[in-house]
Amino acid sequence: MNTIKLGPVIRLAQSSEMPVAIFQATAAQILSIARVERADRRQDGRLVGFQRPQIQAHIHEIQDYLNEDEAPILPNAIVIGFCGGASIKKDMLVVDTADAPPGWVVDGQQRLTAATRAQNQNFPLLVSAFLCRSVAELHKQFILINSTRPLPRDLIYELMPGVEGLPPRLSDRTAAALLVEALNYRDGSPLKGMIKQHTNRAGVIKDTIIQRVLMASLSDGALSAWRDDTSQLLGPGYAMVANFFAAVKECFADDWEGQTPKTSRLVHGVGLVAMGYVMDALAFDRDARSKDDFVAGLQPLVGRTAFRGGEWQFTDQRRLWHTLQNTGADYQLLATHLVSLVRRPRGLRLVGDPES
Repeated sequence: MNTIKLGPVIRLAQSSEMPVAIFQATAAQILSIARVERADRRQDGRLVGFQRPQIQAHIHEIQDYLNEDEAPILPNAIVIGFCGGASIKKDMLVVDTADAPPGWVVDGQQRLTAATRAQNQNFPLLVSAFLCRSVAELHKQFILINSTRPLPRDLIYELMPGVEGLPPRLSDRTAAALLVEALNYRDGSPLKGMIKQHTNRAGVIKDTIIQRVLMASLSDGALSAWRDDTSQLLGPGYAMVANFFAAVKECFADDWEGQTPKTSRLVHGVGLVAMGYVMDALAFDRDARSKDDFVAGLQPLVGRTAFRGGEWQFTDQRRLWHTLQNTGADYQLLATHLVSLVRRPRGLRLVGDPES
């Protein structure tokens, strides 16, 4: 057992379940007990790490400051989280580094990196360490610590699945985040690898757009039936969404395969949001759940769209295909039009549609 002791520490009487201790250490000492792990995905789609990429300009500014002749100070703490491998004994933090540094840098990675490059390698840094019980709890603390700063929203959304007890302003997206993760990483998903996330920059569809589609359905659409049951949401809820997009890919292959938001409005925000309402309409009106159900329900749209060229003929206006944008007005315009088309074969008419 390789043990590192740092201290003396001051133990704060903040939480009986999550001990917190503060102490000073050099950058090298911190890196001997903790790691900076970037958010990434393993081959099976499992999320590991949570830190955003380094901001080199910011690091260089801090490094230059630390190298100045006048005595520099860095009063903000480097925050480290442990999920085992560490304990507080008397006035020392005792860390077992037999396998690898067991801690994670939760906050202050730019300052820590700058300190490792500074001329004075013995510069003392303020460290705040907390001991938690699980990785989910560690993610929760990371979100809460960083959510008031300009942390990338897509990174926060990726960390939400599996984290409980978040404030309402953050937890509203949790159900949608779970579905986005499943759609982007499950084998067999028609959207696998297509959703652009913090850990998947190669995706062509923005995760915030897919979240908008799913949140609308979760609010008062077809997915609302499974909103409060995670197992059902990731079971029949996921299957319904996956089957719908599989049907979309089949019915509109030329508008989907190999396209980007610039070349096709079907994979653009306005098309995806509108098609989300089509999914809900088919689920409610036709009880569509399987891919075949959705393929049948989408037939009234085949040959009557302008996702990649031409113009849309709406009730009171014509619009060139590329003029539809990510605005509330265009979302409503296209959604109302598409839903009216899939409903007409059933003898249904939207309020405001012209009489046939």
